[in-house]
Amino acid sequence: MRLRSSSALAMLLPAVAFGGTFAVVGTQPGPWPAMLSAVGHTPASFANAEIFVASAGTPASADWTAKVKNGAALILEGPSPLAGSFGFASGTGTLSVIHLVDTHNAALPVIWSKAVEIQKPEIASQATVFAKERWSGLPVEAGYRLGAGAVLWVATPPGATGYERYPYLLQALSDLGFSPTFRSSRLWAFFDYSYRAHADPDYLAERWRAAGISALHVASWHFYDVEPGRDEYLNRLIAACHRHGVLVYAWVELPHVSEKFWADHSEWREKTALLQDAHLDWRKLMNLQNADCTAAIRSGLLAMMRRFDWDGINLAELYFESLEGAGNPARFTPMNADVRASFRADAGWDPIEIWTTHNDALSLRRFLDFRANLARGMQEEWLAAAEHFRRDRPGLDIVLTHVDDRFDAGMKDSIGADAGRVLPLLDTHAFSFLIEDPATVWNLGPQRYPEIAKRYAPLTPHRDRLAIDINIVDRYQDVYPTKQQTGTELFQLVHLASTAFARVALYFENSILRPDLALLSSSSAVVTSYIKEKHGVSVDTPAGVEMLWPADGAIVDGKPWPAIAAGLLRLPAGPHVVARAPKREGITLSDLNATLLATAVEGKRVAVTYRSESRAIARFDRRPASVEIDGAPSQAACLEATNCVLLLPEGQHRITVQ
Repeated sequence: MRLRSSSALAMLLPAVAFGGTFAVVGTQPGPWPAMLSAVGHTPASFANAEIFVASAGTPASADWTAKVKNGAALILEGPSPLAGSFGFASGTGTLSVIHLVDTHNAALPVIWSKAVEIQKPEIASQATVFAKERWSGLPVEAGYRLGAGAVLWVATPPGATGYERYPYLLQALSDLGFSPTFRSSRLWAFFDYSYRAHADPDYLAERWRAAGISALHVASWHFYDVEPGRDEYLNRLIAACHRHGVLVYAWVELPHVSEKFWADHSEWREKTALLQDAHLDWRKLMNLQNADCTAAIRSGLLAMMRRFDWDGINLAELYFESLEGAGNPARFTPMNADVRASFRADAGWDPIEIWTTHNDALSLRRFLDFRANLARGMQEEWLAAAEHFRRDRPGLDIVLTHVDDRFDAGMKDSIGADAGRVLPLLDTHAFSFLIEDPATVWNLGPQRYPEIAKRYAPLTPHRDRLAIDINIVDRYQDVYPTKQQTGTELFQLVHLASTAFARVALYFENSILRPDLALLSSSSAVVTSYIKEKHGVSVDTPAGVEMLWPADGAIVDGKPWPAIAAGLLRLPAGPHVVARAPKREGITLSDLNATLLATAVEGKRVAVTYRSESRAIARFDRRPASVEIDGAPSQAACLEATNCVLLLPEGQHRITVQ
């Protein structure tokens, strides 16, 4: 269930425009491949790598100095003769390290699970300190530029998984000029107006798109009822998002409707097993088994969908309370009169008796199964309602957010969530199934996402419609080194989730810490092969990717490539060979919020083939003289005066501009 809840050096140093491969010195790579791959750095042979990791004890060699000066990054793990040769030596005395202060987020407590004794370090005078021990102020992570390359030193190994000790190590590497080569712009993020009521929509939308966010799921209960000030804000937010290439979905949290709906309809309020109104945490739950209640809600949602220019709707958490299940009757639902009457007609007894005269396992099992069927019925009913909304808003994408009950099997009995009953609906309804991490497993590591994917794969052939939702919040479990996922831990979570699922959503945009924004898009990039050659590179990507490109133009697979802008080259899924070329003079595709399938240069015309479950958004570097969709003239109008942002139809289409 959902719980609510860069440095100055980077501006001074130029980013390496053509890097991103790494090699670990020695036979024990440890966590480094997982760490570096988390932001799209790719493994390479020693001869072809730009980033090198040298473990404790590595001998010194003059060859390393030359290699760094010629453009390599050298990461030094702990004390070694090699570290000493670059000015990072062990002094006299020892230091117990358990609490760090990192310059990327000095206010964030960084606490190790266990203290580590180290020799007090002495560092090169030209080094910038990125992290220091909390009480002594002695450095534990530092680095400096040397010639065309850089040296980054950490006082200890990074830990078994790579994020236990130095959460912002990848940010420090980027600060020193070694930014990731690849990025992706296909993340979703949740948005709650109550946290952003006074923020400028254009500022937010530009920042979201730069962080790789393709769609914003807006908490729609704030806008269910007409309120001029809020309506005006949401209209501005949606318009700003569209201008910057971000889609906007209505995030609906039934059985919660709105504060006003709760206040106006006390007769339709859900009841707990104590027969009290079900105001649980922030949600105020309504009785979705009452026909009059659901009719009123459906009418209100339809009006809301008509008032705003939505691209999709997310039906989230359509089941019951609570995580404690029947063990906590004060939170257990549904116990409204309609549900009790329906169950009594079937079973011959009132389910409220589970806590009195029918307090046995068989009776509880009968009601829990009945309850799971109710949840499945609600989900199908509201999917059908969302499909009805498409009559007024063609191209509306539909998402069903459903808490995971395969990894945490107790969810079915706790809240009535049963993916096995719901996923067959993908055979007859077009929607994405967004799997939410339950709070009970927030403390587990990034490897849980491939495991979750394995458990859902046998349940449906529509695996391309499975997505995963990552909760970026303070965790109630004992976790180290930070309460909230940030830095390398966050990047590993997003990266492994992106390798396992077609779509990754983040709850929520306001909880993503500022130091993580610059590398977030790189963590969602998936590249299976990256080989540098004399005149260019070979890249293989299963889902499409954006690549830093040091030239003004490019030839991709032997043809001129129009999908290039601001040093970024956009590639569709599959293997590609990319070579440098002079800058094209014609119109170019700057951004695309859809799946790119192909591009072509046809004289002065550029053709783009895409696929999208919702409307698509394309940005071109100038206003086209003409636009055709599937060979027919289009009246699509630019949303901006300088370049051109076009809203395009859902599905698979070929757009031609000149």
